Amino acid sequence: MIDLYTAATPNGWKASIMLEEVGLPYTVKPIDLGSLEQKEAWYLALNPNGRIPTLVDREANDFAVFESGAILLYLAEKTGKLLPQDAATRSVAIQWLMFQMGGVGPMQGQANVFFRYAPKKIQFAIDRYQHETRRLYEVLDRRLAQSAYLAGDYGIADIATWPWVSIAGWAGVETYNLPHLTRWIDEIAARPAVQRGRAVPAAREIEEIDPDEITQTARKMLQK
Repeated sequence: MIDLYTAATPNGWKASIMLEEVGLPYTVKPIDLGSLEQKEAWYLALNPNGRIPTLVDREANDFAVFESGAILLYLAEKTGKLLPQDAATRSVAIQWLMFQMGGVGPMQGQANVFFRYAPKKIQFAIDRYQHETRRLYEVLDRRLAQSAYLAGDYGIADIATWPWVSIAGWAGVETYNLPHLTRWIDEIAARPAVQRGRAVPAAREIEEIDPDEITQTARKMLQK
């Protein structure tokens, strides 16, 4: 059995989508980001970075894995699914995973902060991160013109990237004139496992959050 400590964020959805795709049973342990539960000592013992998600594999002596990309790799290797075995194709998949981890996630995350949450609007920062996120989307679109999925077959690179790109509007980033990226977004969104993973934590818990509360929480976290 696996315990997944998570919240309703793109990085959290990566892990739950992956668990749904590979069919491993897991227990959801929602983390209350608003109360900064992720900074409490018990959680830092699992994840020293104090972020979500964190996976604890009960079948492997309570082995803990933090960082969403590392979780995807761990689950792929544990199950033998969604990551090619031959060296070259495997490298391609990991390259696109790193593209998300080092590019799309950080840049879009900063676009979210300055566009949605910053108490003072700094147009230079908003423009800088929105434009860079859009540039990365254009890279994805060119890749997806050549391949149905980022690494050929559907796999961990797609699972890592889709949760971010699927909420582009939250960062104020447009996906117009990116037909291959749009096709990819829609195809992945139609996957039943993706739909189930995207609903973790439970939809009820997500829908009841007041948008103003989210903004206040984000500002509180920025002050830490």
